[in-house]
Order: sequence, then C-alpha cells, then structure tokens
Amino acid sequence: MASRFDYFYLVEIQYLGFRYHGWQFQHGLKTLQGMLEKTFNFLFEGEKFKILGAGRTDAMVSAQSAYFELFTDRRLDVVDFQHELNYNLPPDISVINFKETDKQFNVIQDVRLKTYHYFFASVTKKFPFASPFMNCIHNDLNISKMEEAAKLFEGERDFNYFVMGEAENKVTVRTIEYSRIEENSELTASFFPEKSYIFKVKGKGFMRYQVRLMMGALIRIGRNEITLQDIENTLQGKTPNFDKLNAAASGLMVKNIEFKT
Repeated sequence: MASRFDYFYLVEIQYLGFRYHGWQFQHGLKTLQGMLEKTFNFLFEGEKFKILGAGRTDAMVSAQSAYFELFTDRRLDVVDFQHELNYNLPPDISVINFKETDKQFNVIQDVRLKTYHYFFASVTKKFPFASPFMNCIHNDLNISKMEEAAKLFEGERDFNYFVMGEAENKVTVRTIEYSRIEENSELTASFFPEKSYIFKVKGKGFMRYQVRLMMGALIRIGRNEITLQDIENTLQGKTPNFDKLNAAASGLMVKNIEFKT
C-alpha cells in the first residue's frame, strides 16, 4: 500500500463513539472511517489518499487517544492541515496530533501496547446522560471481588472463551500486561453516579469483543453468579460452566496506543 503514495502521516484523534457504528466503513451506517474519509475527500478535492486505522473499534466505543495513518501524494503543512481538518470534522471527533512519518512505519504492525478503560458504576436508578460514557449496572456489585478477579487476567493466558464467534485458527493465547479495577477519578461530570469505577487493561493486542467479554465476566463475579475459580478455569483452556456476557459497548474507551520506537 505504501508504495502507491509519496507521503505518510500519523494522525492521533479523540472521539466520542456513541453515535458511530465503530471504526470500519459500512455502507449506510455512520462510522469513524466513513466520516474521516468524507472530510478528506472534501479537503483533497479529488486527489487520491488512503487512511488505515491502528485497530477497529465496536459501535459506540470511544477513544481518548487513537491513531490512523494517512497516505497521500501531497506534502502537507501539518500545523495548517490539522487546523483545517478540525474545522471541518464534527464536534465529536478531534485531531490532537498530526505528524509526518515514512513508508517503513506501519500503524498496525508497529503497535507495542494498547490500553483500554471500561467505565462502570453500580446504581439503583438510571443516569441517562451518563450512558454515552459508562455502563450503569443495576446491581449491587461486589467490587472487592471484581478487583480480585481482574488480576487473574494478567500474564500469558488462554482467552479462547473471551472472543465472540468462532475462535478456530485464531491465536487465543495472549499476554496481558496490566488488568485492574480502580475508582474512577479520570472522567467526572455532575450527571454521573456519585461513585464509579474503571476496568483498566493493557496488552499488545485484543481480539474482537475481548475486553467487553472480560468485563462481562467481571460483572458476573460482582453479581456473585460465578466464582474466581470459574474464571481461572477458562483461562487455563478448560470448558466453562457459565454463559458469555458481552458488556455494553458505550462504557469502553481506547485510552492509549504505544508504538515501537
């Protein structure tokens, strides 16, 4: 792909994903890739270009720091073009860094670590304005038990059970560098529950729905529906004795992506 173009740019963006059907372009649906390509088509006035995301996200997933690579035949003034791009993008997408790179860089293969944050709260009433940002769960959750369970994901584990669809021919053994539940002090608002939490997880790569399925298992732990041993068994490749729970997408955020130096 790179050989077709002369100039290469790494673009860092933030976005609120609540009204988007994920990253990848889909006919008839509003996606991040579709919105960005529409904006570039306007700015480039028919000149050819290509964008490639560092990874796909599900519908309604947000990002504090996500990346894509832009391929063009035109050298851009990165400061002016970033300003022009932000002027034409909708208010729920912001370009926060725009820099030139080279054809050796690969925005997918050169990822070293990805960090995801999943925001949630245990509530007894609805918080409708919080719904784009966090999963407000109508249960009295055992947070201390969830904190203990989150640590089980750390290290090299078999996540065969934590993938949606058929896992055959996929490498399901993955290494998680960090997996913890902490009180939320990062994302606050007057319309949030008084207390909320973040499931923080970091690793090189994640399979489709993996983080949301991990969070779903933690919710089951918090509801006392399954045990710590049940999760441990699945991570050892044993047949699970509980159903998958895919946690709501709107609580999930791409927190950070680190690239190889």
